[in-house]
Amino acid sequence: MHVTVEIAGEDTHELEVDTDATYGDLLAPVDLSPHEVSVLVDGEHVPTDQPVEHDHVRVVRLIKGG
Repeated sequence: MHVTVEIAGEDTHELEVDTDATYGDLLAPVDLSPHEVSVLVDGEHVPTDQPVEHDHVRVVRLIKGG
């Protein structure tokens, strides 16, 4: 399956993934951790353990501070 991973404010990556891939599987090839980002499909958050069902996702880095 071909998936476009758009990292908000950064790059866009074109990935080929297995049909049983999860949204979390899209993060390692772009050097991101599920703990530092939120994955969005059509503007809605999707769990990283959910199977990939769309060919375009947007990844937004989470900001942590204190």
